[in-house]
Order: sequence, then structure tokens, then C-alpha cells
Amino acid sequence: MAYDPTVTVPFAWNLPYAWPRKPVLARNVVCTSQPLAAQAGLRMLANGGNAVDAAVATAITLTVVEPVSNGIGADAFAIVWDGRKLHGLNASGRSPAAWTPEYFGDDGIPLLGWNSVTVPGAVSGWTQLHRKFGRLPFERLFEPAISYARNGFLVSPTVAQQWAAQAPVFASQPGFAETFLPGGRAPKPGERVTLTDHATSLEQIAATDGDAFYRGELAAKLEAHALAHGGAMRAGDLAAHRADWVGTISRDYRGYTVHEIPPNGQGIVALMALGILEQFDMASLAVDSADSVHLQIEALKLAFADAQAYVADIDQMAMAPQRLLDSDYLRQRAALIDPARAKPARAGTFKGGTVYLAAADASGLMVSMIQSNYFGFGSGVVVPGTGIALQNRGANFVATPGHPNRVGPNKRPYHTIIPGLLTKDGAPVLSFGVMGGPMQPQGHVQVAVRIVDYAQNPQSACDGPRFRWVHGNQVACEPGFPHDTLDELRRRGHELVTSDDYNQFGSCQAIWRLDDGYLAVSDPRRDGQAAGF
Repeated sequence: MAYDPTVTVPFAWNLPYAWPRKPVLARNVVCTSQPLAAQAGLRMLANGGNAVDAAVATAITLTVVEPVSNGIGADAFAIVWDGRKLHGLNASGRSPAAWTPEYFGDDGIPLLGWNSVTVPGAVSGWTQLHRKFGRLPFERLFEPAISYARNGFLVSPTVAQQWAAQAPVFASQPGFAETFLPGGRAPKPGERVTLTDHATSLEQIAATDGDAFYRGELAAKLEAHALAHGGAMRAGDLAAHRADWVGTISRDYRGYTVHEIPPNGQGIVALMALGILEQFDMASLAVDSADSVHLQIEALKLAFADAQAYVADIDQMAMAPQRLLDSDYLRQRAALIDPARAKPARAGTFKGGTVYLAAADASGLMVSMIQSNYFGFGSGVVVPGTGIALQNRGANFVATPGHPNRVGPNKRPYHTIIPGLLTKDGAPVLSFGVMGGPMQPQGHVQVAVRIVDYAQNPQSACDGPRFRWVHGNQVACEPGFPHDTLDELRRRGHELVTSDDYNQFGSCQAIWRLDDGYLAVSDPRRDGQAAGF
């Protein structure tokens, strides 16, 4: 399409926040939190692959170059626009068959170690995405990651910082130090790291379309290591795993439709909060003002209260997700907000270390994908001879009798990672995500409000200061909010904690669809990159 100076977008092009990052505009784009991974995806596009090939290659490479947040033993979710409709993939794993409430007893579910590990789903996510949409041979998607793992990569600054911070937490976990503390310490920025066992495992996964991980040699090694360290995971648990195509749940917000993966994920929190905020004229309130931020905080508190009470493996939930998204119910929840005062939130009553990436190509295919170990390096367990670091998603179960998210066998836990996608009039306009544990739905809401209510472009929406509701009335705020906003929030009863640790506030990656191409952005809070051609 030739340049047309009359083409308009629903946002301003200015960048009002003091970050050095600029958006990338191109017809084929990839963005994620580590540049080498973004470039791996871009290589697939340049070699004739599509956006799904690019997304999967990026995800695989992230397990090598950003191991502080994800790995081969991670979980994953994705939303794909295939040019005609949306597809949602849940590639999170279920608990081992031995995980009964009695198995854990009064001690509850540990945060680290083998008995925090549910069946890892990321590998199944890669295979399912490729089988359904991929264009290039599956093995080719692994080439950049295998090369970096075997030949080495230079550790980027933010990854090095996170690596050093996490090392004391995980150093005593079985297999961790041998793999991730070369020379007895975390690597420094710019140092070259090799992960040769990781490379070999990726080669086995690539050659078997993932089967080696769930039924082959790697599955046997996982079982043997679990047995040696008191874990309940068995080869049968791995063999029983499946990723599921689950579609999306959605909610309209001022002319747009926001799509999330259904529970067991917490994307429903973002949809509920936006449904509550739709009862207020947000655009009439100044961006970054106390009035605007207060309403967002209070809406998210109410949505989280419901999620913590009701959200679980969808097969275990006592009510359908749509009941939590009912317009009348959300109007009732909105009526609980006092515009002048912070209040504690309770669930309503009814009758009856993550990485995110996005990719898009010139054919119109768009991907929103997220992959995570959960607690940084996850459980801290690394299976010897494989380089496989295992997530600790089981720690999200609760021990409360009768709760839908109570630990049990063959069950998916409440999950924090969520990919997002916005459509308008049935067509995609934005693929986006904000990684970072419970920050994720909070980030989705804040980015959506900035774009939809305040007409900020996606780079500005990523750059703008963010808050993170912690618990009760406690809220962490990034530097960048006006002093008057912070003072007024305190006056309204919010217990504010200011922080210079940008890791607390997530990392946004986003792709906006233009008339003939895309605008891609990467959050300046990470080492990331938006790349395109």
C-alpha cells in the first residue's frame, strides 16, 4: 500500500515518558524481552516462515538466553489470529496423580523443590502451535536456541541482574548450581555462557516432535530424578499430559473486545476489572491522576478478590467464567467503589519469572504468547544431564478444604501467565502482554486504559508508570507518577510503597496492526527488543 497521509490511528504518536525506547514499524515483526530471542523469531520470518514459526522459535530461544524466567520445563499459553478467527491454547500442566490433599498433609504445597512441580506444558505448546499453523520444519525452529546453548551467548544486563538476585534462593536445589552457577557464581553482564545439556535436550525434542520429553528418554530422566529426591512426578504423569485448544473468553470495552485465555488462568481478572471500569467515565479523568489510578486500583482489587475465591482448573470451578463477567454483576461490583476512599475488597456472592512475546506477519497472522517457570528459575530443580529447569506452578494450589483450587491429582492450578489480544469490529488490532506474576492482569488493565481511554500509542502505554496492588490497601508505585497523584492516593487511604525495582511492575510487549503493517514495541524495563522488516 502506498503512503497515504490521511490514514489515521486512534492514538497520538508522541512519546511523553522519559524512556529511550522507540517503536518499530514494519510488515513483519517480533517483540520480546531479550533481543537474541526476538532476532531468532525474525530469522524464521526472513526464511519464509510465518508468525507462528517466529513465535515458537522465539519461545524456544528464550529458554536459553533468559533462563531466569522460563525454561524447557515451563508452561505456556497462546492466542493466535489465523486471518479469520482466534484460537486459544492452554499448554499448562496438571498435577501428578499422587498429589492428593493427604499427600501434603498440614505442611501444604512447598514453593520450591520437586513437590512444587506440575507437568511442564511448554514443549506441548510448541508442538501444538507448529502442527496447527507452522510452515517451516519443526527442527528449524530450534536452530538459534541450540546454537546459543551449545556455542554460548553473552548474558544481557537485566538477565544478569535477575540471575545474581535469584542465585542464593536456588543454589541448594538439586542440579541447580551445576547448571546455572558456572564457576560457583551467577554470570556477569557480557559474560559468555554455554548450556550444552540444554542444547542436547532441545535436539531430542526437535527430532521427536516433543515426544522425547513426554514419553522418551527425557521423561525417564525426569522420573528418575524425582524418585531420587522425594518427588511424586512419574513418567505416567508426563505421558498423560495434553495441551488444549480452549478458545478465548472476552469482554467488550468501549468499542474494543479484550480477549484472554479461560481459567485456569487469571486473564478473567483483567476482563472483570475492565468491566467494572466501564461504569466510569475514565476519559474525563486526567491520565496518571489520582482519580484515574484510584479507580483502576479499586477495580482490580474487586476482580482479584473474586478470582482468588472462584478461579481454578475450569473443570473444577463451581460456576462458568461468564457468570463472573456478567454485566449486571460487574455493575454491582462497581457500585462498591468509593471514589474518595480505598476500601478492602471481598469476593462477591452468587446464587446457586515469565517471558512474553508477540509476532505478526505480512499475511495478517498474529500471535500473543507467554511462557513461564513462575518463580524465576521455578522450582530450582534442574535434571542432571538435561539442563531442564522445572517450573513450580504447583505452589499456586491452596490447601483449603472445599476451595476449587485445592490441590488434587491430575488438576491444573490457578495460573498467573496470560496472553492478551484486542479486536475491533471482529478484526485484531493489538497483540499484547505484561509478564510478571500477579502483575499481569494489572498490567493488561493499565495498558488497555492508556490506549482506549487516553489515546496513548502502544509504546507510551508500555512506558507509562505503573502501579501494582499488593494486598489489602497496599500499592507499590513506580517512579514517574506526579507527586500530587501519590499524595492524593495516600490521602484516600492507599498505603503506597515507592520502588525503583522495575522488575516488580512487569514487562510489556505489544504489536498494533496498522493498515499495511504493524507497530511493535518492547518495554524499556527489560533488555528486550522489537524487530521487524
